Amino acid sequence: MKTRIAYGKTGLEINLPDSLNVTIGRPEPQKTLVSAQEGVTRAINSPIGSKTIEAIIKAKQKKAPGKSLSACIVVSDHTRPVPSHVILPPLLVKFEANGIRRENITILVGTGLHRGSTPDELARMLGKDIPTTYKVVNHDFKDASALKSLGTSTFGTPISINKTYTDADLKILTGYVDPHFFAGYAGGRKAIVPGISGEETVIENHSARNINDPNARFTVLKGNPIHEDALEIAKKVGVDFIVNVCLDEQHRIVNVAAGGLEAVHDALVQFMKQTVVKEFPSYFDIVVVNNGGYPLDMNLYQAVKSMVLGEMAVKEGGTIIAANEAIDGFGSDEFKAIIETEPDPDILIKKLLTKEMHVPAQWQVQTLARAAKRAEILVVSAMPRSAFEKVKLGLKHAESVEKAIEQALKKHGKKAKILILPAGPQLIPCITGSGSAACKVTPR
Repeated sequence: MKTRIAYGKTGLEINLPDSLNVTIGRPEPQKTLVSAQEGVTRAINSPIGSKTIEAIIKAKQKKAPGKSLSACIVVSDHTRPVPSHVILPPLLVKFEANGIRRENITILVGTGLHRGSTPDELARMLGKDIPTTYKVVNHDFKDASALKSLGTSTFGTPISINKTYTDADLKILTGYVDPHFFAGYAGGRKAIVPGISGEETVIENHSARNINDPNARFTVLKGNPIHEDALEIAKKVGVDFIVNVCLDEQHRIVNVAAGGLEAVHDALVQFMKQTVVKEFPSYFDIVVVNNGGYPLDMNLYQAVKSMVLGEMAVKEGGTIIAANEAIDGFGSDEFKAIIETEPDPDILIKKLLTKEMHVPAQWQVQTLARAAKRAEILVVSAMPRSAFEKVKLGLKHAESVEKAIEQALKKHGKKAKILILPAGPQLIPCITGSGSAACKVTPR
């Protein structure tokens, strides 16, 4: 039996004996847009939940006659597959046609707590012309001089946001809506938190307490403190217009909506809910997962999302096989240091919840620890075996998916139930009777 899974830029073929008990959880095929840019243009011209861009600009010009308006467009960074090179041109044409000068437009890369995107990455993300024609700035969460304080949310989160955005006359967000392992769905408000937020804002929104909430899970929005806090902050900061897309497993646009912050996000979430959650009758002994390929699997830090996906479908004491290329290695020195120091997931989670341990970007460690409590985790990647020699928290190296399954079968027996999720979080597994919040959201 042969099957192909998302992995790096080219994918990875798996070849297994036909005698194995394998289920492949493929997302339902979705029709891509015939012309992605025409689809984006149509959405911008027919907004939902807001006035047109022309009307928004006209209203702002009326309030400040004679002023040369500024605009800020937030785009996703190099770790996301958002086709910003398709989304931006119709927006930029629209701005300039309505009196916003090119020199007054800033494209702000929402890096969150990631490193800045390199010139080569910007060219891939935005197209080769935009970075040389418009002002493009990487958000820097550590640069206090580039941040503006806007008080505190009702969740107790200090609000610190990039000044380029807060001071712009026209505030625009772009992104994609996709299941997210603790925010429910990506897109919408996430372009602000964590996209262009200061470190303190992100850390409090993604706190150990919030991550520990049972509603901070894939596909769950109602009662999810991370989503609700981020939405409150985005509304307080201000958003004039957003353009979001949905992508298939090959990162092609299958839907697009533009207009109001909540209306657009809600519409695309409802679209995703039609296909994204699939119910299975029982847990699996072995679950093979990935993060959706490049650029989502650039490093091990990002790959934790795939392990949390596996956690949803694997039985207690089972095996998660996470296949992610991780060409950038661990992706975070702090993440690497923690997983090389603390072997006990229960102790680690307790230390994080009690604040005995303070870890930058603790959510990735915390969710990894939760998955490691449930199952052993075998990692298939471009990283050498030697990179895992000091790792103590749950992760073990495997040469290939085939070798990892062979190893897991020695533990679970030849009749073990195996689930392969070839397209990352394009499909969220829901186990009948599990009580998972994700299952309650979208029954099938």
